[in-house]
Amino acid sequence: MMIQHIVMFKFKEEANGKSKQENLLEAKERMLKLKDEIKQVVSLDVYFNDEQAVKDNYDYILVSTFQTMEDLNQYQVHPSHVAFGQYIAPLRESRVCIDYKIKD
Repeated sequence: MMIQHIVMFKFKEEANGKSKQENLLEAKERMLKLKDEIKQVVSLDVYFNDEQAVKDNYDYILVSTFQTMEDLNQYQVHPSHVAFGQYIAPLRESRVCIDYKIKD
């Protein structure tokens, strides 16, 4: 069994002097770097809500996979992940998350 970690963010229209689109792109770039920095990450992808989709959908989704819950917990406290959390906090309106077991 593996662990799927899914996080969704609703971004502010503007934050840190940048538009929502600029912040989405930078957040994706920063998140994708964690794949190489944190050894516990098996896979990690980021997607945006489609421009033609309902506007009250969440804007950003992170889909990541870990071997075990312990690996996910180590990822959560890794300095690179903590730094990302501090970076994204002022950019977002809300966050939702789910962690669940999947078959490998």
